[in-house]
Amino acid sequence: MFENRSIAIIGLGGNLPFQGSPTATTLRQAIEMLAQPDMVIRSVSRFYATPCFPAGAGPDYVNAVAVLATTLPPETLLERLHAVEAAFRRERVQRWGMRTLDADLLTYDQLVLPDLARQSQWRLLPAQEQIRATPDELILPHPRMQDRAFVLVPMLDVAPDWVHPVLRETVRSLCDALPAEDRDAVRPL
Repeated sequence: MFENRSIAIIGLGGNLPFQGSPTATTLRQAIEMLAQPDMVIRSVSRFYATPCFPAGAGPDYVNAVAVLATTLPPETLLERLHAVEAAFRRERVQRWGMRTLDADLLTYDQLVLPDLARQSQWRLLPAQEQIRATPDELILPHPRMQDRAFVLVPMLDVAPDWVHPVLRETVRSLCDALPAEDRDAVRPL
């Protein structure tokens, strides 16, 4: 059934209601929208409540991770994720700002895009620069996924043994390396 398909992992989150519905409902509806013949949902993590980042910047988030089998190339898959965000009126007003839906392409097979040097440049970018800088190209794996409990904790549900193609560590080991207070702040709903 999944022959000739690539495996992508996406992160989903939000912290604003959409048309009066809570964020968990938005995430469920977004997952249903993503399920297409060219994008088969293989598994979805539990939903997690996660603190707003930066602290005090708004309501807490609901986050999840999904594994997809897809025939779409990574750039087209990202466009599809952005179209689903737009359907839920995602507005990109402020970097890391509040939103009804965020859908991030975290991984695509074991691809490193656009190349190792650029991926590493974005992965190693200091935190203050991350707030101001936005890449103008697709960076895979997502350059900050290894730093984010709200990504790694849900990934433990669906892909604990996935190995980061640059860091050569599993999701489990990356998550274990995070501060305990960060991991503990990500709570199943």
